[in-house]
Amino acid sequence: MYLADEAWPDLRTYFEQESLALIPLGSTEQHGPHLPESTDHVIAESLAREAAARTGYLCTPTVNVGISRHHRQFPGTMWVSPDAFRTYVRELTENLTYHGIDRVVYVNAHGGNVDALREVAKDLHADGTCYALEWMWDESIPGLVDELFEHNGPHGGPKETAMLQHLTDRVHENRLAEARDGGTRDVWNASGTSQNGAATYFDARDNSENGVFGDQTDATAEKGEQLFEAATEQLVELSEWLAAREESSLTPADRVASEE
Repeated sequence: MYLADEAWPDLRTYFEQESLALIPLGSTEQHGPHLPESTDHVIAESLAREAAARTGYLCTPTVNVGISRHHRQFPGTMWVSPDAFRTYVRELTENLTYHGIDRVVYVNAHGGNVDALREVAKDLHADGTCYALEWMWDESIPGLVDELFEHNGPHGGPKETAMLQHLTDRVHENRLAEARDGGTRDVWNASGTSQNGAATYFDARDNSENGVFGDQTDATAEKGEQLFEAATEQLVELSEWLAAREESSLTPADRVASEE
């Protein structure tokens, strides 16, 4: 069920019967010479809408711009500050709680959003507003990602390339080798990323000339379909688990009593 496509009487019926909503979040940022800047929000929305279609739960419109300042050197990248993002997501979530939602899954496809989403979720839980969880699609299926790709990213790599090959026709197939050769195949073993245990980089371009990592030539639409199906199954299971939880288990634990 996609919120923006429904009329209010039908949404009222949903809110009377259900208490869970999926909020897809991504980014509008560079993903190398071969992928569109919509990559993250296309993945997030596709997963959220598919999970909603399979379960009947509510999917909201997508948050398309996220925390992406670390990609600013590449033309077209858009970003907001972490403060602005946290405020926006919190108020958007509070809109839903006004209508009766008390449990939310942030269907996330952008690593730069993770810390802020978890912080918002902690605050919403602490003040009893609702129970929200940040869910990152590739973190739900790490074994499959490792099985399919020797050099999988983390950004603009074959896992995102394969997902876009499956979901859209926007991949520049003739630039996959260019993306691999102009980027960094293995960021974890790249020189200059740390010193004495401290990270020494701030922006994607510090580690990759074209902004991406991994071996993009290893991606196929068939692998993307495997990733999409596996991640959707994980999101469906998470949604059903969260919807089935007792309301009393969603609130903060009581304060430890003083000893008498």
